[in-house]
Amino acid sequence: MKKYGIYSMLLAAMTLIFSSCSAFLEENPQDQITEEQAYETPMLVYLTAVASLYSQVGANGGGSGLQGTDRGIYDLNTFTTDEAMIPIRGGDWYDGGLWYNLYLHNWGEHNDLIYNSWNYLYRVIVLANSSIDKMQSILDANPSNTAIPPYIAEVRAFRAMYYYYLLDLFGRVPLVVSSDTKMEDVVQSERKAIFDFVVKELQETVGDLSTAHSNLSGEYYGRVTQPVAYYLLAKLALNAEIYTNSNWTSGNKVDGKDVLFTIDGQSMNAWEATVAYCNKITDLGYELESSFAANFSIKNETSKENIFIIPMDPTLYTNEFYYLIRSRHYNQGLAYGQGGWNGSSATSEVLTAFGYNTSSQDPRFELSYYAGTVPGPDGTPVKLDDGQELVYVPEAIKLDLSGDQYEKTAGARMFKYELDAAATNDGKLQSNDIVMYRYADVLLMVSEAKVRNGQDGSSELNQVRARVGAPSLSNVGLTDILAERMRELAWEGHRRQDMIRFGTFTAAYTDRPQLPNENTGYTIVFPIDDRLLSVNTKLTQNPGY
Repeated sequence: MKKYGIYSMLLAAMTLIFSSCSAFLEENPQDQITEEQAYETPMLVYLTAVASLYSQVGANGGGSGLQGTDRGIYDLNTFTTDEAMIPIRGGDWYDGGLWYNLYLHNWGEHNDLIYNSWNYLYRVIVLANSSIDKMQSILDANPSNTAIPPYIAEVRAFRAMYYYYLLDLFGRVPLVVSSDTKMEDVVQSERKAIFDFVVKELQETVGDLSTAHSNLSGEYYGRVTQPVAYYLLAKLALNAEIYTNSNWTSGNKVDGKDVLFTIDGQSMNAWEATVAYCNKITDLGYELESSFAANFSIKNETSKENIFIIPMDPTLYTNEFYYLIRSRHYNQGLAYGQGGWNGSSATSEVLTAFGYNTSSQDPRFELSYYAGTVPGPDGTPVKLDDGQELVYVPEAIKLDLSGDQYEKTAGARMFKYELDAAATNDGKLQSNDIVMYRYADVLLMVSEAKVRNGQDGSSELNQVRARVGAPSLSNVGLTDILAERMRELAWEGHRRQDMIRFGTFTAAYTDRPQLPNENTGYTIVFPIDDRLLSVNTKLTQNPGY
């Protein structure tokens, strides 16, 4: 069963509103509520100042949402890496060179994906600032209002999550924390300043957040709770060498052992802090699901592993999920009465990492990709228009397939989420919640942080491998961890950040030649789009562009 907590609250609020509106039909409209009264109870505070923010996390159109749709944040984090590509297939997927150039790191300073991602993130931050300012003004007028402070803390943590994405994608960005800030007062902050702000906001608010697992049933479903904040803090610590470096093209990187965090009164370096924050998530009751696939199933709202999700339900939410549709062949979607765009595919680097078609093929390959003959809903092979069986050919993948015999069938396709045959809207409205953060990543973060701190990280990494029956590894090093992260977290939107942290993002890989000036590493952040620079002359372009 899906969760109806938010909808019950909405129904109750509507009942209250309609009862007050009915007072207009009476001579004494004394039941009508004032604005101040709308902030007196926790339910009304949530509905007035918080719920609308969570409606922005997912989306039903391109360019918006943290995940789920296309031409936005997920695409920037995925199709710029060695994990996936959208190859040109004759007349399909050229799109003016959009996807081709994204993979080649040749995105330029006028790019709609980059522009839309920036605008989306700031649009939600503006909404969060308005909510915080309004709640604070009500609280200032009535300090005894106990309903508001917990929601101020939650919205601050929510806003910090959005600044985390800006920090990761763009480096140097404006830090705006009030709805009263005027355009002429907006200035650009260095990357380390944004990092310090996000860490501070999360550290100050995490203690006031609910300890609830926000992927489970209840009123905190899909919301930022303590484990979500601790996950973000662990990510900030793990990437501290990158995020505290405001001059990333200099060739000099901050040492994680010199970046200090204070946790529970103790000073820790970045790697120790990563482990400490991850341990707090473990202490809150998270563990690996016995089944890898259960985290992505139609009924994945019961997962013991998923930490933060985007709620999905064809009848309750408008959030959409494009990734399965975008990857699968037209006829595969048609077999289920749904769509197929015949696009995104695994790279040859993925095949190597998984040991595809070898005696040591990782068990997660078949749990993450369609390859070979494609079964339909009745188990029989899906057929092409000419009556031949649809067979995906992973090894035939390359960036431009135009005219190739495998033009329409090259590449292993996304399988990770269970196909919901009852999904509506061409298959975009499914019942599988979109997984943003999960506990397997927490274990891999601990493994990596230990290795970077000179310790043994094999135990945590092997827990993840053991869950799928993969053999244990010994003497685990950073190369092992980066490959393991690809195998475990494929299609989940983490690869760009991982490759930057491991120093492989600006190195050439298959189908992608070395680019001019790439040794400077400037592409580890995206440019400030020229349309933004023209509107606000106080903004300056990121180095290298």
